Amino acid sequence: MAAPNDIAHWRAQIFARLLLAILVLGLATAVPSALLAANEGMWAIVVCDVVALGWIATIWRWTSLSYRSRVLNFLAVAYLVGVVLLLKIGPVSQIYLMAIPLLAALLLGLRPALWSLAAAALAVMLLGYEANGRLHFDGVPDYALLKSAIVTLNFLFIGAVLTLSCAVLLQHLARSLEQLRASTLSLELGQARLQTLNAELRLTSAAVARLNDMVLIAEVDAAGGSGSGSGSDSDSDSDSDSGQRIIFVNQAFERRNGYRRDEVLGRGLRLLRGPGTEAETLARIGAAVARNEAVRAELLNYTKAGEAYWVETELVPFADEGGNNTHWVAVERDITERKRSEDDIHRLAFYDVLTGLPNRRLLMDRLDKLLASSQRGGSVSAVMFIDLDHFKYINDARGHATGDALLRNTAARLGGLMRKADTVARIGGDEFVVLLAHLAPDVAGASHAALLVAEKIRRAIADCVEIEGQSYQSSASIGVTLLPQRGQTAQDLLREADTAMYRAKADGRNGIAFFEEAMQADVEQRLGMERDLAAALAGGELSMHLQPQVERAGAVVGAELLMRWRRADGSMVAPAVFIPVAEECGLIRQLGLWALQQACAAVLRLQAAGRPLPLSVNVSPSQFRQDDFVAQVRRTLAASGAPAALLILEVTEGLLIEKLDETIARMHELAAMGLRFSIDDFGTGYSSLAYLKKMPLYELKIDRSFVRDTPDDASDKAIVQAILAMARHLGLRVVAEGVETQAQADFLTANGCACLQGYLYGRAMPLEDLLARLADGPARASAVQAA
Repeated sequence: MAAPNDIAHWRAQIFARLLLAILVLGLATAVPSALLAANEGMWAIVVCDVVALGWIATIWRWTSLSYRSRVLNFLAVAYLVGVVLLLKIGPVSQIYLMAIPLLAALLLGLRPALWSLAAAALAVMLLGYEANGRLHFDGVPDYALLKSAIVTLNFLFIGAVLTLSCAVLLQHLARSLEQLRASTLSLELGQARLQTLNAELRLTSAAVARLNDMVLIAEVDAAGGSGSGSGSDSDSDSDSDSGQRIIFVNQAFERRNGYRRDEVLGRGLRLLRGPGTEAETLARIGAAVARNEAVRAELLNYTKAGEAYWVETELVPFADEGGNNTHWVAVERDITERKRSEDDIHRLAFYDVLTGLPNRRLLMDRLDKLLASSQRGGSVSAVMFIDLDHFKYINDARGHATGDALLRNTAARLGGLMRKADTVARIGGDEFVVLLAHLAPDVAGASHAALLVAEKIRRAIADCVEIEGQSYQSSASIGVTLLPQRGQTAQDLLREADTAMYRAKADGRNGIAFFEEAMQADVEQRLGMERDLAAALAGGELSMHLQPQVERAGAVVGAELLMRWRRADGSMVAPAVFIPVAEECGLIRQLGLWALQQACAAVLRLQAAGRPLPLSVNVSPSQFRQDDFVAQVRRTLAASGAPAALLILEVTEGLLIEKLDETIARMHELAAMGLRFSIDDFGTGYSSLAYLKKMPLYELKIDRSFVRDTPDDASDKAIVQAILAMARHLGLRVVAEGVETQAQADFLTANGCACLQGYLYGRAMPLEDLLARLADGPARASAVQAA
């Protein structure tokens, strides 16, 4: 069925109504006309009227006939009537023939109308020849042909004007209707697509509303620009500041912040900012927003009730088709618990639980930085080692509670005497270390300034302390060393200050002593060790021993390869002595490659003996960062044929300090070969849960410094329990190093530590001895523990 706006439909409707009108009018006029014609004896007209009315009635009723055929029959009837009237009545009947081309143009189109016009003109010319020839025209010769031609041409001209006008008008109408129909179809398709998009939008909105992550959408005010709503610029109270207005928040946002949706709509993105929100982070976000760039950051937000909480937020701009930024979408994830865990581990690992001062690990980090800055700046700094005299007497006589109170009082007094740039640390027992940064540009000035501070400290500690109504008198021996000096390390400085402190004690206590230049022998010894170590590697004096790792029942489930150096004269050099030398002189890379080759050989030996065990081998940061380290490992595995799955590469947290992304990518590349990774001495360096999740780790090794005083020391106990809980959450295996007593082992296993390593289960031994122990089985393991 044709559409209502189709021209053919319009023509069919017009034709149907035209037929009906002609029938009605024909009956009203043709009957009287036929009667008059019959009265006058004009039977041709009577017959013509009757035939015409019958023909038209047939066309009106015969609806099954095609539209074109019915129209042609209708035009034929009109043509017949016009011809009969032209013959019987005369030229006045030409008006009937004029209507035929107009009706053809209206009902069929231009081409049929032109043919109809030609047929009508031909009838006027031929059939009206005689009647036209009798007409009289002033100034025209009395020729019948000429007069007939003039009448025909005038008829043709007027008919053509009317016919073309009607046809062209209808053509334009047809085009307009076609355009209207196309527009209607386009609107219908657009409406259907809009309905689909609305349905998708409703689904998306429902999904976003129920996300656990908080979602905010802010509209950019065209007048206000796209400045940051989180920037640290003006502190205006305007809620729609910086050209942004919140237009959507999901249910997670409402639950976490305590705001109802209607309370935040129309307000700015700075709504959740508070006094603890870092200005530096806000400035970075503001700079990214000003450039219409996506940005990710960790922010401290505040709820409606003023509760602070941490979020990991990602702010993404959305632009229109013209590239203009119209909206900002912020997706925020609550990371408060993760931050607390990181802070707890950081605090336990880097601060003393009793006094809140930095501990040895943080002290060494700051000492390294002070040493580096002093070397760059050319200024002289100082390290003080402070030991309370006869503190053990107070502790034994009054108990640990009194001793702890005295230590806290001492820490407070030391902190009150220091500048903001200085550091006060407690490194254990009654020992404190003070770092005095950048005292003077020369040694003499720095020595004088350090002496003045040391004297203030000595006098402050000597003042009486009242604890629970009792007065206590204490004193301190203080050792001082200056930095920087050539070849100094943080360990050197601490050792020098410690040596000077013991000299102060030897001089009668309650005094101050400066370290003297007596380290040259040690420097010479270090240089000699570098030469000897290179010769030892080439001469086969180095060997790899294996320290067993056992599970709770004492069965050996792995081993760590440890390097040993026996000189040609039979004397042993401790790894703690030659490994730092190797690190400094660059030999550590050669030692690391040799250790990896020995590990592969040991794996094959254990396999051949029917005792396959995973073996851990240490990899230093400098070795790991070699450009060809991955290729070096691949070549070693290929050359030896050792299975990568039985090798565990132990790296320290110090590896993560530089080029983190590159380090993690390299770890994934090695893990793809089948190698596994262990973080050695975990908790003593760069501990971050956010980065641990990104690394392909297999296990964590709790540093022996945490195990040494467990389960008696509350601080170390808390650290170990936190590490074990975190490892369980991350799905990592844990090995505890330095297990020397059954009490330590019982504490570790009771807290879920699955693997233990230490003298309690065996010292590092040659591979042959380990094979013999494995052959002896559990009986041998029990004997080792009993010993």
